[in-house]
Amino acid sequence: QGEKEANMGMHTYEVIGRGQPKFGATKPQLYRMRLFAPNEVVAKSRFWYFLSQIQKVKKTSGEVISVQEIFEKKPNTIKNYGIFLRYDSRSGTHNMYKEYRDLTRSKAMDQCYNEM
Repeated sequence: QGEKEANMGMHTYEVIGRGQPKFGATKPQLYRMRLFAPNEVVAKSRFWYFLSQIQKVKKTSGEVISVQEIFEKKPNTIKNYGIFLRYDSRSGTHNMYKEYRDLTRSKAMDQCYNEM
């Protein structure tokens, strides 16, 4: 159970997807996103959620080409990370900037999620 808890943090994924090839467009445009998610399934789900808000592409009319986890180049050096985020509270929507100091970007996002 301790091993399971250690892997519960956020990971960074790069998801590449596109709309299905149609009769008029045989090579549809590729879309690439870098997402924070606990696993690949959630990363794909968030990809389709954000892509459907940005472009007129849905999961039913699209395909995921690749999902890769992104690792830090230097995971043994401490770095400062600045995170812009937007959240809704009872009084309205707020924008916020917060800085975290950690070894990797994913661990900095873990700190942010734990704080919120």
